[in-house]
Amino acid sequence: MSSNEIRKNVEKALDEIRPFLENDGGNINLIGIENDQVVKVQFTGACSSCTVNQMTLKSGVEMTIKKYAPQIQSVINVDE
Repeated sequence: MSSNEIRKNVEKALDEIRPFLENDGGNINLIGIENDQVVKVQFTGACSSCTVNQMTLKSGVEMTIKKYAPQIQSVINVDE
């Protein structure tokens, strides 16, 4: 799978997750993908200060991204 295809699949995964985050007053942005294996995202709105955003990151975001792009090894939240 090309880097462009991986990026498209990650975006599809984030589009699947966004409605749930938006319901809580937040969102998520794709910052970048390193070496086609590590996805960097940034929580925004209410999600950026939520105390359970790391749980959301691992059990929701990472799991969904890996469903669309299995070669992804990890997803990390970055503060820009």
